[in-house]
Amino acid sequence: MDTSSILKDLRAERVRIDRAISALEGLDGAGTLRVTVPSTQPAPVKARGRRRMSPAGRKRISMMMKARWAARRKKAAKTASTKAGARKPMSPAAKKRLSILAKARWAKRKKAAKS
Repeated sequence: MDTSSILKDLRAERVRIDRAISALEGLDGAGTLRVTVPSTQPAPVKARGRRRMSPAGRKRISMMMKARWAARRKKAAKTASTKAGARKPMSPAAKKRLSILAKARWAKRKKAAKS
């Protein structure tokens, strides 16, 4: 290996070390990078802040989630109605008849309890 290539490698190593030192010096106590870099070096990458969602993005996600849950409820209702022994919805007339029967049963119990 000749001396010119050795010098070239050493100079490249010195540049890498200088960059590492300046990067470490640029850190403040919290570990975040301060941007005080000389113009000969490339600017360091800034740490990303907290990402925020636009109102349009929030609305889009809201609509997608509502559609997802509606489909899930629809699927659950469909499987519940197809299960063995699933009941049909009760008609208003049937509800009224059951209500009358229940009231008569409670009146009979109340009368029996008094005597």
